[in-house]
This record gives sequence, structure tokens and C-alpha cells, in this order.
Amino acid sequence: QVHLVESGGGLVQPGGSLRLSCVASGSMFSGRAMGWYRQAPGKQRELVAFITSVSTPNYRDSVKGRFTISRDNAKNTVYLQMTSLKPEDTAVYYCNFFPVRDDAWGQGTQVTVSS
Repeated sequence: QVHLVESGGGLVQPGGSLRLSCVASGSMFSGRAMGWYRQAPGKQRELVAFITSVSTPNYRDSVKGRFTISRDNAKNTVYLQMTSLKPEDTAVYYCNFFPVRDDAWGQGTQVTVSS
């Protein structure tokens, strides 16, 4: 059983920054690709970025140049550094494996970008 816990969300003004963290329990983390996903009100959950087991990052077009995904295998943690935030980035952010494991969704962390 894997357990993922996200943190680091909050309220930020447009143009601001946040750093999200996701800690994974269990022994499956280091050999697996991990992703950050988000779900805005009334919309489907979408992939924001993923990072391979050897730390190669990939991003959806709308966040390229603004978000950076990274991982620390020693800490079983994946990060999402978000800069130049926009109101359209407002969503609940989740981490999961890539591809996802349906039994691994955590509670997520709310990110609200508003003035």
C-alpha cells in the first residue's frame, strides 16, 4: 500500500511563487516516474508535469518555463516549484505515479492564485 501526502499549497497573488511537496511512503518511489496533477473546479483532473525515475522532467505546455518538477529519492519526495503563477493555475494539486495508480490518490493541496 502506498501513501502520498501533498503539502505547500496556499493563496498567492498573480506572479507569485509556491513550492509543493509530496512525500511517499513505501518502497516503490525511487524506481517509478512520478507526476503532479491538478483539478480546477468544474474541470477534469489533468497532468501538470511528470519526472522519470532518472529525473527527466516533462511539462504540459501551459506551465513550461514557469514550473519545475524535481525529486529527492533519499527522502521519497517529489517537488513542484511554481513561479509566475496565474489565476488559471488555481486548482487542487495532487501527486501520483506516472501513469497513475488509482489507489494512490491523496487529499491534494489547494493552490489559489488571486489578487
